[in-house]
Amino acid sequence: MTTPPRHRLATDTDNGMLLVISGPSGVGKTTITRAVERSIPDSVFSISATTRPRSDVDVDGVDYHFISDTEFDRRVAAGEFLEHAVYAGNKYGTLKGPVDAQLARGRLMILEIDVQGAKQVKAKMPRAFGLFVLPPSEEALLARLRARKRDTEEVIQRRYNVAREEIAEAKRCGVYDAFIVNDDLPKAIDEALRLVREAREKRAAR
Repeated sequence: MTTPPRHRLATDTDNGMLLVISGPSGVGKTTITRAVERSIPDSVFSISATTRPRSDVDVDGVDYHFISDTEFDRRVAAGEFLEHAVYAGNKYGTLKGPVDAQLARGRLMILEIDVQGAKQVKAKMPRAFGLFVLPPSEEALLARLRARKRDTEEVIQRRYNVAREEIAEAKRCGVYDAFIVNDDLPKAIDEALRLVREAREKRAAR
């Protein structure tokens, strides 16, 4: 159970919920995530910690919490992460403290993470609401990856195969409470908002 904040604010509620949104590359999950964040006034987007070098345009505490490799490992050992992983030689993770603080204030805390991260979060916080964004078809997903014109065909095929594996794992792992198909973006956003609001209403009624 999340510990209530010591000093309650006028905007605090008892309706906190952790929302995990996942989906393969190219499916539009970030657009949907940001739309949920904008549409629900008390939502907070989780900022990941990383050992990735900070670029000239990065803002610490806005884009990421930039920490050293040693500090990251210390926090892992201390159990301070809800989930963590290594990508391209850099470490990324979600710190538990900021999540708990926002949930204690009744906020909707949003994590946009992959399936492996979602599995770690759900194991530690079973009441998290998992939402997975699907493409209308595998063919449509491949077409979207090509339409972005960011990668070579070899890279596109690699991303496509990873996406197929991620979708299969999402369906069998039992982490996600709902799946939405992003065939029409405004409809997918509306569906995501409906599912999130219904989940919070049900929890508030208990």
